[in-house]
Amino acid sequence: MVQASSQTDTGHSSAKPLSLLVAAVGVVYGDIGTSPLYTLKEVFSGGYGVPVNHDGVLGILALILWSLIWVVSIKYVVFILRADNQGEGGIMALTALARRASAPYPKLKALMVGCGLIGAALFYGDSMITPAISVLSAVEGLELAFDGIDHWVIPVALVVLVGLFLIQKHGTARIGILFGPVMVTWFVVLGALGVHGILQSPEVLKAFNPVWAVRFFIVHPGMGVAILGAVVLALTGAEALYADMGHFGRKPIARAWFALVLPALVLNYFGQGALLLQNPEAARNPFYLLAPGWALIPLVGLSTLATVIASQAVISGAFSLTRQAIQLGYVPRMQIQHTSSDEQGQIYIGAVNWSLMVGVILLVIGFESSGALASAYGVAVTGTMLMTTLLVSTVMLLLWKWPPLLAVPVLLGFLLVDGLFFAANVPKVVQGGAFPVLAGIVLFVLMTTWKRGKQILVERLDEGSLPLPLFIGSIRVQPPHRVEGTAVFLTARPDAVPHALLHNMLHNQVLHKQVVLLTVVSEDTPRVAAQQRFEVEAYGEGFYRVLLHFGFMDEPDVPAALKLCHLEGLDFSPMRTTYFLSRETVIASRLVGMSRWRGLLFAFLLKNANGNLRFFNLPLNRVIELGTQVEI
Repeated sequence: MVQASSQTDTGHSSAKPLSLLVAAVGVVYGDIGTSPLYTLKEVFSGGYGVPVNHDGVLGILALILWSLIWVVSIKYVVFILRADNQGEGGIMALTALARRASAPYPKLKALMVGCGLIGAALFYGDSMITPAISVLSAVEGLELAFDGIDHWVIPVALVVLVGLFLIQKHGTARIGILFGPVMVTWFVVLGALGVHGILQSPEVLKAFNPVWAVRFFIVHPGMGVAILGAVVLALTGAEALYADMGHFGRKPIARAWFALVLPALVLNYFGQGALLLQNPEAARNPFYLLAPGWALIPLVGLSTLATVIASQAVISGAFSLTRQAIQLGYVPRMQIQHTSSDEQGQIYIGAVNWSLMVGVILLVIGFESSGALASAYGVAVTGTMLMTTLLVSTVMLLLWKWPPLLAVPVLLGFLLVDGLFFAANVPKVVQGGAFPVLAGIVLFVLMTTWKRGKQILVERLDEGSLPLPLFIGSIRVQPPHRVEGTAVFLTARPDAVPHALLHNMLHNQVLHKQVVLLTVVSEDTPRVAAQQRFEVEAYGEGFYRVLLHFGFMDEPDVPAALKLCHLEGLDFSPMRTTYFLSRETVIASRLVGMSRWRGLLFAFLLKNANGNLRFFNLPLNRVIELGTQVEI
C-alpha cells in the first residue's frame, strides 16, 4: 500500500530547496501576506481613536513589528514548528500529541482534548471570515480607481468568492502551480511599495525601537489593550505556518518567512506608516494610496489574485482538518474526494465546501465592507492561538520533558501575549464577532456530541454482546452449515461477536469457511507503516481476528490493506470475499449517558454520516448490511 508519508519524505528530498521555498510561499503565507490590505486601515479608521500623528503612527508600527517577531517568528517558527507529529502539523495533530503526553493524567487529557476541539471549531469560523475580508478588501481598491463604483464592490466580491468555491471540486492541481510565483511577486511588490514610501519619510524607521510601543501604552492607557484587537489583523494566518508543515517541512517554511515574507511585510507596513506621516488623510486606505496612480488598477488585480490564493489555502486547510478529525473520531464520516492522482494531500469534501460558501456569502452580505468585517475578525484567530499555546505547553513539559526553568518562562510569555490579544478581541463579540464564536460553539457541540454518542453506542452494543470464545465453543459443539469464501465482519470490539454475525447466523443459518472479525484502529500518529498496518490472530474453526491500524492522515482502504495480510488459510480475493456491516439506528431515550436533545442530535448525525462502505472503500457488490436498533 502506498503510504502518505511518501509525499512528505520523498517530496522534500527530491524537490530543490528553491522550488520548495517558492511553493511554501504560495500555500503557507497567503493569509498573513494579504493582511497589509486592511490592518493599518482598520487601526486608524476603525473607530479606535488612534491619532494619525508622529507618535501614534510610530507606536502602532512598533506594536505590529514586535508582534510579528514575538508571535510569528519566535512562537510559531522557532517553537511551535518543532511540535511535529511525525512531520504533520495543525491543531488536530497537536491535540493528538497532547493527548498522548497527558495519557497518565485523565483529567488533563480531557482538558487538552477540549482545548483542541475548541481550537478546531474556531478555525472553521476563521475559514469563513478570511476569504470574505481578504477578497472584499482587495476589490475595494476599485473605489479609488473609479468614481461611483461603490455599489459594484459587493457583487464583484461575491462573484469572485462563489467562483472560488465552485472550482474546489475540480481540484487545485492545475492552478496551484501558479500560487508560488504569484505570491512571490506579491511579496516583492509589497516590499517595493514599502521602500518607495519609506524613502519619502525615513523618520518612520524609528519604529524599530520597541520603546515607541511602550510609550503608546503609557500615553494611551485606555486604548492600549483595545488597539491590540486591530493589531492582531497583522498576525492572521500564523496558524497556517503550523498547519501546512506536513506539506513542506519546517525548514522551507522558516526560510521563506525570514528571507522573504517578514521583510516584505515589515517594509510595506513601514511604507504605509511613512505615507500617513506625510498625509494623515490617507488613513482611509493607506495600502492602495501608497501606490502610484498608474499602478493602482494592476495592483487591484494582483491583490485580488493574492486574496483568492489566500482563501484557497484556508479552504484546503479546512478540508485537511476535517479529514484528521474524522480519522480521530470527532467528526462524522463524510465523502472525501481526491482531486489529484499524484498528491494525496489534495482532497475535496463537499459538505465542508458548501457550508463554508454559505457562511462566506452571509458574511459579505451582512457586513458589506472589509472595515465592518474587521470588527468581527480576531476572536476566532486569537482563540485558536491561545489553544495552541495551551496544547504545546503540555507537549513541551510532559512529552519532550524540557526543563521547567527553560520552558515555563517562555510559555508564560506566550500565554501573556496570547491572553492580551484574546482579551482585546472579546469586545468584538457584541460588534459582529459573535458569528465566528457561534459557529465555533455549534461545531464544538457537534464534535463532542458525536464523540460521546459513539462511546455510548459501543457501550450499549456491548451490553448484549456475546464473548468470542463462548461463541466459537458453541460452533464446535453444534457446527452450522459452512459455505465457501471469506466473510469479513467489521466491529469496534475485538473481543466480542459482531451483531452482524449473530444476525447472519440467525436469519441465514450459514457460516463462511473463513470468518474474519475486523477492527479498524485509528492512531494518534499521522501515518502507520505498511509492515505495522495489521495484527492477525487465528482462533481456530476458521475464525481470525484482524486489527488494521491507520493514522489520521492515512486513507483507510480496507481491501487494499487486507491484500497485505498474508496468513495460511486466509483468502481475500475480491470474488471470494464478502463484507458484512452492521448499521445501527439510534433511538434517543431517557437512559443515563446523554441528554435527550443531544441524543436526537447524535441520531441525526449518525443517520446522515457517510457509511463504512464508502469510507473504507469497500466494493459495492460485495457488501451486506444488517441493521439493529439501539437506545441511548
